[in-house]
Amino acid sequence: MRSFASFRGHPSHPSPIPFPFAFLTGAFVAHALGVAFDQPSLWTTGGHLTLAGVAMALVAAVPGFLDYLYTVPPDSSGKRRTTKHMLAMLTVVVLFAVSLAFRSGSNPIGQTLVLVLQAVGTGLLSIGAWLGGTLGSRNQISVDHRYANAGKWNEARLTASDAPTLVVARADELQVDQMKLLHVDGRRIVLARTDSGYAAFDDRCSHRGGSLAGGVLMCGVVQCPARIPVRRA
Repeated sequence: MRSFASFRGHPSHPSPIPFPFAFLTGAFVAHALGVAFDQPSLWTTGGHLTLAGVAMALVAAVPGFLDYLYTVPPDSSGKRRTTKHMLAMLTVVVLFAVSLAFRSGSNPIGQTLVLVLQAVGTGLLSIGAWLGGTLGSRNQISVDHRYANAGKWNEARLTASDAPTLVVARADELQVDQMKLLHVDGRRIVLARTDSGYAAFDDRCSHRGGSLAGGVLMCGVVQCPARIPVRRA
């Protein structure tokens, strides 16, 4: 489903993440080579890369956390996977940040601690990257479907009032096979238009809790992000 932290339909979180990956991995490699070949310049480079990597990781974390709160469907396999991804990445940031405290001087113990902390951090970085890739490819997080004539992603946040009816869309707002995600007092509801009219249902796949609004509506059948037809609209 479409990312909450996006600009003109493009998710913001994936854009900065190559920088912390490159900087933090480079920091560990530079520190390791600096110690192995007794090159102070490489050790200094590792420190600069660590600072840059931690800073860019925090920048990337902002839109990622917004998507965690507002994009990932609750009570879903995607939510559980996103939680693991977030915890792994936060641990990476902490490990690399803490390693900076042991860089001063040429103390062998301090150098060893830096290498150990950053080695563990690099390993967790790989795990976090794998989880993040799975969120996009399998859970369809931040994937904005634009297929056939179904139009762009449509979403609205509404508050039920004392009025007898709640206006959720214009009569001609949705095209056939287009869906709209509604947040009504905390409840996620999908409004769909088919050849026979409109239908509404909960935005939760019975398979793995994925967002049905983030799936595809074809011939009156919603295909969830896990590619399993689960509901006739």
